[in-house]
Amino acid sequence: MPCIVTVSAPSRLHFGLWSLGGAGRQYGGVGAMVERPGLQLSIRPAETFLAAGPLWARVHPFATRWAEFHRMDVPACRVEIESAPAEHAGLGTGTQLGLAIAAGLSALVGLPSQSAQELALSVGRGLRSAVGSYGFVQGGLIVEQGKLPGEPISPLDCRLDLPAPWRFVLVRPLVLAGLAGDEEASAIDSLPAIPGDATLRMIDLVRDHLVPAAATGQFDPFAESLRRYGELSGQCFAARQGGTYNGPILTRWVRRIQELGAVGVGQSSWGPTLFVVQPNEAAAQALAQKLQAEPTSNSEELEIVVTPPANRGATITVQEER
Repeated sequence: MPCIVTVSAPSRLHFGLWSLGGAGRQYGGVGAMVERPGLQLSIRPAETFLAAGPLWARVHPFATRWAEFHRMDVPACRVEIESAPAEHAGLGTGTQLGLAIAAGLSALVGLPSQSAQELALSVGRGLRSAVGSYGFVQGGLIVEQGKLPGEPISPLDCRLDLPAPWRFVLVRPLVLAGLAGDEEASAIDSLPAIPGDATLRMIDLVRDHLVPAAATGQFDPFAESLRRYGELSGQCFAARQGGTYNGPILTRWVRRIQELGAVGVGQSSWGPTLFVVQPNEAAAQALAQKLQAEPTSNSEELEIVVTPPANRGATITVQEER
């Protein structure tokens, strides 16, 4: 009997890369998955391949790469994207969409479950950071080692749950967009190498402070480590961003958030999404209300989302269509 496949995937926050252009492993870094804004899509049999909903134009290229990887034809089906985060916002939307299509089509045709590496390779993701690829499958806080030449994607260093009461407040100025695709590749190629001592400071900070604080549920040390890590990584990209954060608008909002008493604030990837970790729902909602009450011009209108961490990866459901 024909079946309907549904896929629900979390969004990804990237706290920053720790290696670029020097010797040894490249990229590497740390990030976390969050429940909102998530991606949801459904796949059902059809007479030909069709795609609909937000980001529909990106579906067929992913499906074609997946089919070539598995040496089969693109299945005759309809892919309906029911909801998706904004593109180029620092939320890893492209990777979550690509892996959702790969996992959904695999379930539709009866392929066995695949690893994060297999899913990423099948749709051409994970070329630099692999946080979103591992996060799609496992959720939680993700630390990846970085790639050596010849490695398809960066190996996973560690993965752990974040405490369930913790919340992230996501703050996105709607007028801005982050870098992606060829523009991102060009920006990375133009950057100076990250000094080896800076890489070691970031790695030590993650392994000696950030990860232990998360594992033991110590909020204040985690928030402070998150701030310090974001600043160290951001300074390595200042030649492209114009500073620790990507431009004057994000810099002003980071400073304002800190003035409101929040410590664990950072920029996800190139932005424009900023994240602020809070110890619980009440604290997160209180901060969100303060930010919503801030006077803004039309050019700095904000989208504010309060979300729990996502300690599990994407869910793939197969149901018979009656």
